[in-house]
Amino acid sequence: MMIEKGRSATPLKDKKLFVFDLDGTVYLGKRIFPEAVKLVNRLSESGRKVLFFTNNASSTAEFYLGKLRRAGFEVSDDAVMTSGDVAASFLLTRRPGKRVFLLGTEALKNSMRQRGVGVTDCADGKSADIVVSSFDTELTFGKLTTACRLLWNGAEYFCTHPDLRCPTDEGYLPDSGAIAAMLTAATGVKPVFFGKPHPVTMEAITESTGFSKDEICVVGDRLYTDIAFAINSGVTSVLVLTGETDAKTVGKLPDTEMPDYVFENADGIYRRVFAKE
Repeated sequence: MMIEKGRSATPLKDKKLFVFDLDGTVYLGKRIFPEAVKLVNRLSESGRKVLFFTNNASSTAEFYLGKLRRAGFEVSDDAVMTSGDVAASFLLTRRPGKRVFLLGTEALKNSMRQRGVGVTDCADGKSADIVVSSFDTELTFGKLTTACRLLWNGAEYFCTHPDLRCPTDEGYLPDSGAIAAMLTAATGVKPVFFGKPHPVTMEAITESTGFSKDEICVVGDRLYTDIAFAINSGVTSVLVLTGETDAKTVGKLPDTEMPDYVFENADGIYRRVFAKE
């Protein structure tokens, strides 16, 4: 299956930065998509820039780099960005010096602390100015209770990403958006979201890479994060049917939500970009 909507001014072969999602796009859990490995490595060889952006902030960029390299992807040290990185940059520039209670994994906490974010577990009896929630695979009732207490007392609320479920090779797990929904149900406080599909993430990408929106395309498997992110940001959108979205769903989409390109897998992108080489 291949659909080309024709909304983009620049063909895929002329794009200079390819922003790939991870889960469901280049791999699914432990299953690596060989077509994606072939595409990514050929893009890099051709002088194009590849960036992997994942909403999953439960692990660090270094973790994902290691996973990608072990799978055969030839990637540079700056090839991965997470929603946690976007959140940390925002907190450092827009909320400097604030105490932050992070409902997230220890890996995310350590990463934010290393970057200078004032993450606290509130064990000192003091409060926090901000609550940030994320995809927390180490979630406890104690963490939820602390987050709710802070929100009830007026703390500002941010969430790294809105994904409701995380795909794995064994099924789905409740993701960051589901945890945020629980906190909102308990406190009435709605978070400001980072990550895809919010344009603040594209701002972080263009600032860190130096590419303009006309030079960028986003490749992903989810309509409400990856494709909505590209559409909201005004960049070319490419959907692959290797993860959450199937062809039947695509067939029912209104024009405003239709990706610029739809391919069965990454091989379709490869053939479109390198067809005449």
